Amino acid sequence: MKVALFVTCLADLFYPEVGKSVVQVLESQGIELEVPLKQTCCGQPAYNSGYQQEARMAAKHFIETFEPLLRETEAYIVLPSGSCAAMIRETYPKVLADDPDWLARAVAISERVYEFSEFIVHILGVERICATYPAKATYHHSCHMSRGLGLREEPLEVLRRVEGLELIPLANAEDCCGFGGTFAVKMPDISMAMGAEKLQHVRETGAELLIASDLGCLMHLSGYARREGKPIPVKHVAQVLAEGGNSIAGDGQ
Repeated sequence: MKVALFVTCLADLFYPEVGKSVVQVLESQGIELEVPLKQTCCGQPAYNSGYQQEARMAAKHFIETFEPLLRETEAYIVLPSGSCAAMIRETYPKVLADDPDWLARAVAISERVYEFSEFIVHILGVERICATYPAKATYHHSCHMSRGLGLREEPLEVLRRVEGLELIPLANAEDCCGFGGTFAVKMPDISMAMGAEKLQHVRETGAELLIASDLGCLMHLSGYARREGKPIPVKHVAQVLAEGGNSIAGDGQ
């Protein structure tokens, strides 16, 4: 099996340790991993801001960069972001819909794109995770991942198998954290109020750690918490596995 890692902008610029954790976990499974150096942004900020042409350019660049991998029979594109995965799978076919050739290529590549925990559950067929992470934690469901991709149980299914990790339910888990990509820039006051409410619910759990699958959410909430003078540790799902041992037993392994 071969996997190409789409590291995403936020991991590249702010959370490189998340990209390293994804690599560590996947390589522990004997997966042949590639990191295409020509990769750039998925185009979501441009699309959300109304720059359709720039979003189309980013989509075409992504396809041209990762398309050669699809010649492999068992080849996938994995990324540590439900938000970017939703952009590629749900939005690329829309922005390229007026060109039959590019539309076909967008659909073909979108079928090979998987968010990290989704890949572990549905492709590796995870049955047992040999990782230990003793902590009380709560999990934040990002909007794009849960609403755009319909992925809610996958990260929890992974985390429930980590020995020593106590998952505490988060009140109003369906609520947005307030980041929303460019929303946080355009509507800062509303964004901050939403972040404050989310952090209140996080603290009410008594958790020692906040886990999520989208780095924008973690960046927004951890940044707000630091400015409040009440920092809270945050981790991506991949970091929990990598730091906890990351041995995964799945179908056929």
